[in-house]
Amino acid sequence: MPTSPRHNLSPRLALLAFVAFGLSATGYGQITSNTATITLNATLAESLTIAATPTTVNFTLVKGSTATGSSAVAITTTWLLLPTRANLVLDGYFASAAAALTDGATTPDNIPTSAVLGQVTTGSPTSFTAFTQSAALGPTGAGLTLFTVPLTALNRAGTRTDNLNLEINLSSLPQLPAGSYTGTLTLQAQAL
Repeated sequence: MPTSPRHNLSPRLALLAFVAFGLSATGYGQITSNTATITLNATLAESLTIAATPTTVNFTLVKGSTATGSSAVAITTTWLLLPTRANLVLDGYFASAAAALTDGATTPDNIPTSAVLGQVTTGSPTSFTAFTQSAALGPTGAGLTLFTVPLTALNRAGTRTDNLNLEINLSSLPQLPAGSYTGTLTLQAQAL
């Protein structure tokens, strides 16, 4: 008896269905790639800055007496430091102990640093003190440490504002002639 075309299709259909099912399972199954890694490097640099306002302080000098500066200098110190730092120090200093201020004449008359006094009530010299220290920064005998902050894990980053009050005491300069005297006070912070 001849086979009907219908009977010949069944085995073929079954084979075709098996192949299609096998391909569809393979085509829609999950496949996972290899892994790739990325190294992240980030650096947060140390920083230490100061800002001071005003940048000019005026004095009306009084022969044989003390003159107070026209305003306090607000000094803002901002820092971000490494754990290896032990102290943060702010110093004020002049270029020369003999001449904090000078009249600039050919034969100059000078006001020494011993006659210029600073006070920082939130810092080291809570009473008026002469700029005669040999501070960490500046020349010997021409500076004054305004504050020292011991650094710990809790204050490696911070900011603070201190007011520097200034005076000029002419009691030790009875022969200082009348004139206009100018000088530059440098403020600088250091992390040690």
